[in-house]
Amino acid sequence: MSSYVGVLVSDPWLQSQFTQVELRTLKSKFVSNKTQLGRFTIGDLPPVFAKLKAFNGTFDEDEIKSILDKSHSNVDEEVDFETFLRAFLSVQTRGVEKSGGSKGSSSFLKTSTTTVHHAINESEKASYVSHINNYLRDDPFLKSYLPIDPATNAFFDLVKDGVLLCKLINVAVPGTIDERAINTKKTLNPWERNENLTLGLNSAKAIGCTVVNIGTQDIAEGRPYLVLGLISQIIKIQLLADLNFKKTPSLFELVDDTQDAEELMGLAPEKVLLKWMNFHLKKAGYEKQVTNFSSDVKDGEAYAYLLNALAPEHSSHVALETKDPTERAKKVLEQAEKLDCKRYISPKDIVDGSANLNLAFVAQIFHNRNGLTVDSSKTSFAEMMTDDVETSREERCFRLWINSLGTATYVNNVFEDLRNGWVLLEVLDKVSPGSVNWKHANKPPIKMPFKKVENCNEVVKIGKELRFSLVNVAGNDIVQGNKKLLLALLWQLMRYTMLQLLKNLRSHSQGKEITDADILNWANRKVKRGGRDSQAESFRDKNLSTGLFFLELLSAVEPRVVNWSLVTNGETEEDKKLNATYTISVARKLGCSIFLLPEDIIEVNQKMMLILTASIMYWSLQQQSDTESTVSEDAADEGDANSVTGEISNLSIDGASESSPTAQDQELVTEADKDEDEVDGENNKDA
Repeated sequence: MSSYVGVLVSDPWLQSQFTQVELRTLKSKFVSNKTQLGRFTIGDLPPVFAKLKAFNGTFDEDEIKSILDKSHSNVDEEVDFETFLRAFLSVQTRGVEKSGGSKGSSSFLKTSTTTVHHAINESEKASYVSHINNYLRDDPFLKSYLPIDPATNAFFDLVKDGVLLCKLINVAVPGTIDERAINTKKTLNPWERNENLTLGLNSAKAIGCTVVNIGTQDIAEGRPYLVLGLISQIIKIQLLADLNFKKTPSLFELVDDTQDAEELMGLAPEKVLLKWMNFHLKKAGYEKQVTNFSSDVKDGEAYAYLLNALAPEHSSHVALETKDPTERAKKVLEQAEKLDCKRYISPKDIVDGSANLNLAFVAQIFHNRNGLTVDSSKTSFAEMMTDDVETSREERCFRLWINSLGTATYVNNVFEDLRNGWVLLEVLDKVSPGSVNWKHANKPPIKMPFKKVENCNEVVKIGKELRFSLVNVAGNDIVQGNKKLLLALLWQLMRYTMLQLLKNLRSHSQGKEITDADILNWANRKVKRGGRDSQAESFRDKNLSTGLFFLELLSAVEPRVVNWSLVTNGETEEDKKLNATYTISVARKLGCSIFLLPEDIIEVNQKMMLILTASIMYWSLQQQSDTESTVSEDAADEGDANSVTGEISNLSIDGASESSPTAQDQELVTEADKDEDEVDGENNKDA
């Protein structure tokens, strides 16, 4: 397997100022402009920089020219890539100063980090290291490396091979990664290390982490601010895992009616945690409202009330009577220690208002003693809020997929968060850039219902322009939260995105659309050429439940990625599950960004089978595109290059003789039509 090599520059300091994502983006801009202009000079930079999102709304072309004039006296000086990067930093630094030194000034990074400031929080680092030492100390592979000393940088060295990252993800969401797919040796070669990191990053996306700004090279280099940002997300997901009705039905005690329950379902886990905290504080007589895990808790008073309410056997008024905030924080932690809740935080962290560590502290209190009881009078809420298994799985898949796109709005619940239309517009703008006219969009918070309908009408309009099946569907159906319709719409969005990615890799085919039949035929041909006998009749083929076809396909596109000694014959349910979990981890290890569960393979979920196959196809064609570029440059005979591109450009032609596309081509769209027909029937019935 070819190992990914990051963009490198000769100056180590300059290299350290950018993530690999930034370097790749800027390298692409540099190369395209140099190719277009031939001779690329300092004088050409202002219009180029003015179009970058990093400076959009911050500087115009004249302002950028003024900045560059101060650092480059000769506008005719030819620009190489390193000069391009230094010029970018000059403008960016001025941008930070102009915005008041905001750390969120970089458009590349959606976290609180930036390419200009790389300070890390030592207290947070120590807490995360303590968490890792505690949860992974008995791991057969890592125990020889633990405990990690938080006072050193050993943690950043240990994370470089990807093993710790994968293991920690499995602690946060057990079963996410089949650990048989992790390369665990004392010394890993670059390919094996890159596989582990790729598996870790794709699996982090699959549990809800935002990793759009992080590449495998960034983790391999042990960049502290990026590593800590990713690790904090994983730990946060673990700590907040119980803050939902499915895991903790007693949360219904926080609501009074069905409407309140629906609103609570749509809240982010940290918001639910705040609601829980205020519920107990109000009962304890605390008169203030806690709205954050920083300034509102830094005096320690809310903690003193909360612990007295939850653990009356350890209650003490000493903390409340103490006037000094630091002393009160110490008393609070002494009380919390009796509930085993001190691990993540110090008195200084409370007084300083460390949001991440205070959130972790409150989450730990909730986990150890939430103080809620199951109210039998509210069990009807739980029954009303429970979706069927397939609906829940699809909601999870689409939610994680949306969040992986890097949209500005993080989705916690598809059925609640998409009803105002704004997130759907963000998704449409991602998958079909330029399709949304933002002048016609209403930005949240939206109080007037008709404004939500306007957004959703725009969604339906754009969907029809993209040839989605939306017959008799109106914006109000989305606002009303029609689950069947939302899932059908999101499926068409996901499918459209995947097919467009594949289409863009086949520029030689004059833009011909790729069909579901093309994907199936490609997969069958690949498996056959790999010397295997498995063939899939359709994406509904029950034989796919064994997982063998997908493992043979993965082995066909990259022979070394599957360890066949770990594969079962798939005859029993247990064997099928082993193969399915291994298939998903191997695909992610290869580089596929997928969000299905083993159950989707075992039950042959037709939609997920298509996306899994298409993702493998996309990865394979990407490798061929890279090979094609190399061959095109080096091969003397054009026929050699054509042989490389043949499989891409002739997919439909080759496939036509092997399988008729008419039955398979629109199979999945037809299913979406059926869903929508049912919705139409419901609408007509209501009318």
